Amino acid sequence: MAKIKIPAVANERNSIFDLKPIDAFIAEVQDVYLADNAPWVLGYSGGKDSTATLQLVWMAIKALPLEKRQKTVYVISSDTFVETPVIVGHIDTNLDAINSAAKAEGLPFEAHKVVPEVSDTFWVCLLGKGYPAPTTRFRWCTARMKISPADKFILGRVAEFGEVVMVLGARRGESATRDQVMKNREIHGSRLRKHSTLLNAFVYAPIEEFSTNDVWTYILQGDNGRSPWGADNSELVGMYKSAAGGECPLVVDNSTPSCGNSRFGCWVCTVVEKDHSMESLVDNGEEWMEPLLDFRNKLATHRLPEVKRKIRSIKRRDGRVWRKKNEDGSEGTPIPGPYLFEFRCEMLRELLEIEQRIRREGPDPNARLIREDELGEIRKIWRTEEQDWRDSVPKIYREVTGEELPGVIDDVTSLTSADASLLQEVCSRHDVPTRLVGKLLDLERDMQGMSRRAGIFKQIDRVFREDWKEEIRARAEVDALIAASEADDEDNE
Repeated sequence: MAKIKIPAVANERNSIFDLKPIDAFIAEVQDVYLADNAPWVLGYSGGKDSTATLQLVWMAIKALPLEKRQKTVYVISSDTFVETPVIVGHIDTNLDAINSAAKAEGLPFEAHKVVPEVSDTFWVCLLGKGYPAPTTRFRWCTARMKISPADKFILGRVAEFGEVVMVLGARRGESATRDQVMKNREIHGSRLRKHSTLLNAFVYAPIEEFSTNDVWTYILQGDNGRSPWGADNSELVGMYKSAAGGECPLVVDNSTPSCGNSRFGCWVCTVVEKDHSMESLVDNGEEWMEPLLDFRNKLATHRLPEVKRKIRSIKRRDGRVWRKKNEDGSEGTPIPGPYLFEFRCEMLRELLEIEQRIRREGPDPNARLIREDELGEIRKIWRTEEQDWRDSVPKIYREVTGEELPGVIDDVTSLTSADASLLQEVCSRHDVPTRLVGKLLDLERDMQGMSRRAGIFKQIDRVFREDWKEEIRARAEVDALIAASEADDEDNE
């Protein structure tokens, strides 16, 4: 039997197993498991740390007598729908294997995938609502796509059982910040810690004393590196180009590091300047992923001031124009709002074109970058908030794929593309903002046929109170900045 080579990490201390044998860790897990009736929720990301955690818990519970295996261990994995493609299949295979093996062996494990609400997915927020690509200062994605789905599952178990224990693959020594967080939440005399935000939820980290080498040693030992549920852990070695490279953990609070600089993150992550893991995957044979990397890198440029001015709206979604404050307290330049509607249309088209390309060039002819329910939600937002009477989503989908978007139901009361062109012409002639009139027409259409039109005057007033004049003034300022910047570029050539 060929021996699996364990990826070594330089300058690490001696193995924890020299001081504390694995049997002692198993006994500790059993003690914590039997200490109360609270079910466990184990965060599984498919990486080495969560794999080691699950393997340790699995072996500990399997060693208990049947009558003591009473508490369910819920294994949950977050799917943001924008995970790096190479890890998605790995996680799905393992979740299926966990459920099959648990059933066959009579073990109390249940694997579940938790997902965000369609209104909170990356593409609905970015393309539908116009949120700018995430940054360290505006990291809107984590709470919506990871924390909320996990919290919803955890709170469901709390409601059912009163308390719950979160089992995570956190380790000491990963970062000073993580170590401090773990220390601050300790409960005196207990192996459990307080959860940062959820009442009646506690955290247990059974491998916190493991080094990176210890993790690899443990998951690759015995049975030629196969996990207790039958998966091949040696595949992880190929997925990690560097043993010190992190994984994207199941994020349960904002103290958890962003996944963007890790091996298993979201392929669209722009929280970091460069995604070295994606670059490494492309360089090591996954050339079909290059269009994804290019798209992600383009998103990362959206933080540049000269790019922001061209692709972001002046008004916020609430209709207000916000400005920076100068040092003397006076109003400064306008603060960019959501992506311009026209630019969102361009991004959707490019995304669908990339989807078609990776189906042709990648390993999965049915690969999906954006789901049909997300397209439906984007369509709804565009039609209600952007007065998209041209109904752009089905049109773009048809032009790129050659197919009709499933689930599209024509609204006979909706205004048409011809109506939009006529309105634009009339508004231009009378120097009235087209969107102002468009919003009023949509409001009237929504209220049409109602026996009581309660609140209509308040809604009309809300439309008129938007910063229509300020938008025109601010747009002129930004256009002047763009022109000046382009003139400087020409002078420097």
